[in-house]
Amino acid sequence: MSTKGISANRLELLQIADAVAREKSIDKNIVISAMEEAIQKAAASRYGIENNIKAEINPETGSIALMRLLDVVEKVDDFSTQINLEDAKLINPDAEIGGEAIEEELPPIDFGRVAAQSAKQVIFQKVREAERERHYEEFKDRVGEIINGVIKRVEYGTVVVDLGRAEAVIRKDALLPREVYKPGDRVRAYIMEVRREIRGPQIFLSRTHPDFMANLFAQEVPEIYDGIIDIIGVARDPGSRAKIAVLSKDSSIDPVGACVGMRGSRVQAVVNELQGEKIDILTWTEDIASFVVKALQPAEVQKVVLYDEEQRLEVVVPEDQLSLAIGRRGQNVRLASSLCGWDIDILTEDQESERRQKEFQERTQLFMEALDVDELLAQLLVTEGFSDITELAYVDEKEISSIAGFDEDTAQEIQARASDFINKENEELEKKCKELGIKDDLLAIEELSLKMIVTLGENDIKSLEDFAYCSSDDLLGWDETIGEEKTHENGILEGFDITYSQANDLIMSSRIKLGIIPDVSEEINNEIEEDSAKKSE
Repeated sequence: MSTKGISANRLELLQIADAVAREKSIDKNIVISAMEEAIQKAAASRYGIENNIKAEINPETGSIALMRLLDVVEKVDDFSTQINLEDAKLINPDAEIGGEAIEEELPPIDFGRVAAQSAKQVIFQKVREAERERHYEEFKDRVGEIINGVIKRVEYGTVVVDLGRAEAVIRKDALLPREVYKPGDRVRAYIMEVRREIRGPQIFLSRTHPDFMANLFAQEVPEIYDGIIDIIGVARDPGSRAKIAVLSKDSSIDPVGACVGMRGSRVQAVVNELQGEKIDILTWTEDIASFVVKALQPAEVQKVVLYDEEQRLEVVVPEDQLSLAIGRRGQNVRLASSLCGWDIDILTEDQESERRQKEFQERTQLFMEALDVDELLAQLLVTEGFSDITELAYVDEKEISSIAGFDEDTAQEIQARASDFINKENEELEKKCKELGIKDDLLAIEELSLKMIVTLGENDIKSLEDFAYCSSDDLLGWDETIGEEKTHENGILEGFDITYSQANDLIMSSRIKLGIIPDVSEEINNEIEEDSAKKSE
């Protein structure tokens, strides 16, 4: 073979590497590395797979160097991978036992048809892997953006989108209801997730995600894009209705007006993109009761009662406004609840009155039986806001004697009877604890009343370890939505005066006591003490 022919082949090799790198938008060095690996594989077939062969392509000239790597050893056991020190020094005077491998030059090889085909496959595989990695790196930081693409195909409801240099999918549940796409249609969607998988990066798009709507508004409303107006929250029933809460940092700019635009042009652009989804735009306020009143519009609200610890609101509406407040299939109240992050119970005036009357009668009956007093006296105590016997037993005596129709003697007698009732009840509860076999470590949790502990024992939670492996849902119940129907599963301690936050704290402290999880606070305190000691030095 002439020198001119060799030069032409070398030049062609570099041109191929350059063309592949440009076409696939990957680094040229990655292509050359793939070629080196392919040559190594072909050389191993020619010289024997037991040899450790290295191939190098000069990125400037395109020349190929083939070398066999040999480990320098005292005594050679395998001539294909080892060399003694004496022979090694003939190749490299600086060679030493256990040092860098010696490179013994091998003569060039002619690629046969099989070897060439094998080399080609290796190059394709390596280039494909590099291309996939480039796609992942390109899209992983774009999660949360809106992207445009062309529908490539539709498979069983799942839409495959061509993004130019990569493919993405929109699953059926991430499409708006009644949306129908065919190959060639353009689509705009939200990059929801990018996963690195064996077959390449998987890019998942969505048109139902709440942030898709938020980003559409950011594109249509300059004030949102510039950060003058913040989107506090979005709640969507995709393709049907949505509520969005906005807040302006500039008091001179009306956030709702800015989002609606001149003659509704801005909001209409978003509505058109979302196939006619109705959008309620609300001004956010920290006063949650006022915000919920706005969120439930067009229904008129008469009263809002907040239960802070439970993150729950009770909303009272007139009878003729009930269906409007709840909305079709509970849509209005569900979106309002999702937007504000609080559970919302809608009641009519009659339902509220009936519930309060029921509570009044139950408390009256409790006081009559526990204190052995007549109905009028019991009703007076309930009217004054007393809800349980413990409250009566430990409240300041003056609070009882100040009630109209009560005197000091009556107040003392009521408190004495309340204390007797509690003592007798505690004796019975302690007896019940022994019968259930409840361990002392569970009884030692001061935050749990004896009634709670007995209830736990009746549900086979009889030790600190049993309690530690509970969840707050086990104790206080949970809500579950099946289809469009919301159901509630009762918890063991539901109905007792304990919140989810308190339940979580008790469970975590139990786990720390048992050593199931480390006490992080102790580690933090130790670190603070160490830092303080270093500073004082």
